[in-house]
Amino acid sequence: MEDIERDYDKPIVEACIAAKTSLIVRVGMLELGAGTGSFRVREMMHRIAYPMGVHVRADVNLTDIEATCTDGVSRITEVVDLPTTGVNTERIWLLEHFADWLSVKCGQAGTYHAMSVVSRELVDNLDEPNVYAAARKAVKEVLAQDQEAAKALKEAVATAVQNQDEISQSRIDAAAMDTRTAAGLGTVGSTPRSEDSIDSKAPSVSADAVVKDSDSGAVGSAATGLSATSQGRDSAAGRSASSDGSASPEPQATGGITVRQAHERLDLIERRKPLYSPLFSGFASAVACAAFVFLLGGGPYDMAGAFVGAGIGQWVRRQMLGRRINQFFATGVAVIIAALACVGTLRLVGIFDPVALKHDTAYIGAILFVIPGFPLVTGGLDIAKLDFPSGVQRITYAFSIILVATLGGWAVARMVMLNPQGFEPMNLNPWLMAGFRMIAAFCGVWGFSVLFNSPQRMALVAAVIGALTDTMRLEMQDLLHVPPEMAAFLGAFLAGMLATVWRSSVRHGLLPPHLGYPRISLTVPSIVIMVPGLYMYRAMFYLGQFNTLNALDWAFRAFMVIICLPIGLVTARVLTDRSWRYDV
Repeated sequence: MEDIERDYDKPIVEACIAAKTSLIVRVGMLELGAGTGSFRVREMMHRIAYPMGVHVRADVNLTDIEATCTDGVSRITEVVDLPTTGVNTERIWLLEHFADWLSVKCGQAGTYHAMSVVSRELVDNLDEPNVYAAARKAVKEVLAQDQEAAKALKEAVATAVQNQDEISQSRIDAAAMDTRTAAGLGTVGSTPRSEDSIDSKAPSVSADAVVKDSDSGAVGSAATGLSATSQGRDSAAGRSASSDGSASPEPQATGGITVRQAHERLDLIERRKPLYSPLFSGFASAVACAAFVFLLGGGPYDMAGAFVGAGIGQWVRRQMLGRRINQFFATGVAVIIAALACVGTLRLVGIFDPVALKHDTAYIGAILFVIPGFPLVTGGLDIAKLDFPSGVQRITYAFSIILVATLGGWAVARMVMLNPQGFEPMNLNPWLMAGFRMIAAFCGVWGFSVLFNSPQRMALVAAVIGALTDTMRLEMQDLLHVPPEMAAFLGAFLAGMLATVWRSSVRHGLLPPHLGYPRISLTVPSIVIMVPGLYMYRAMFYLGQFNTLNALDWAFRAFMVIICLPIGLVTARVLTDRSWRYDV
């Protein structure tokens, strides 16, 4: 620690290897605590290490990192452990911006955004309550400056073209005059032209030169203005624009930021409070589970019971996790409370309408908010990257949460004597059903995105992707009789492709720069609603009754759908990302 404290106020590029490692490992720890896969954690650590001139090798598991860093002279190994794990998509997004911000401050080019001004404004203003508004305002100002400079250049070019046309016409007139003069003196070229004729052309040539000079000055002035605007923007991003429009890295002030300044930015990221209160989180859970129930085939009573149960259950869960109560215990308690609240709601409604008492399957929808979609998907992605230790740990963790949740649901079913046999078909018009499914999928994905602490714009983008992909999946099953496993694969594949298209559109300027979100923050929420929670809960119900044949049937149905979801995302990444296409 002494060497880190000694170099705490030194520029990062001049600090000792221990101080640099403290930053690299801390970023990896924050990324891992946000719930992302080990491949992303290592990628982020490499992005932080590169501008410092450090090489890092890291072993990343579910809750610990062992990293060895070297700068060619010294080597140091650091190990960190996390007390628990969770999901925080806002932190994943902010760390992407922090990596670009640090790279630019160290004199390198950013890689996450084409306009690094977004990362600069976000990271520099993390202590402001309206940090996102500040970033959007900065982007709009830069784009406005570019538009003004481009307009000036366009006007200057138009003026130059007009003047050039006048120059060409004057030359044609001069040539015609020469021809007439030569014809008056005799055969063209037989007698030398007089000094008068030569002098008569001199003014027009001089005028041509003057016009050319003025045109060049106008175009050059506008080009200089555009170049200055581009250089001003790229200077903020750590780049300088060359005269032909290409960008080349340009170091900032010698040394850049200090180790202390970088850690202060990370402090702000780590200490950011959740975007949503427990009450709003409960509302989002209620919306998501009610939508989930409709997509599974439930009716209004089923949706109402799931809405009440999931809202109360998630509120209780947030309260317990906020007090750092064990995850498994908090999950079990929340599931039992949610199921009992759902059953109680339907029994209360049954006093006025006895039909509500027949909806025994609704309680399953009320406890779907605990489905660990993030570790299920990221575990599959880690295995696809041949990181088996991390992948197996994540999948084991996910199935442990599922086991606790299904046991809680089974316990409630036994206490109140429920017999879930599925939802009754609603027999709606196919077009009407497709429209309702799209609305329900949008609401469901939005709700799960809020549970993952996604900012509203990120949640809405994920909701649009989920609305398209999940509706397509269900319609293929109903109309084309596609097996659920294949439909899940195609839905996840389409979600991965749409997320890639979104990111590419942002990078190429088709969408505002501040809407560039990490793929995993868009794809995972959009396919969580495809996880077969109903299959898993029914498998546990039958297992509790020792009906092993039906239990195994539903368990294997769930298993096949679950493994097809990450395979679909991996296929999309392999087709669109070189780092996934090749083993290097």
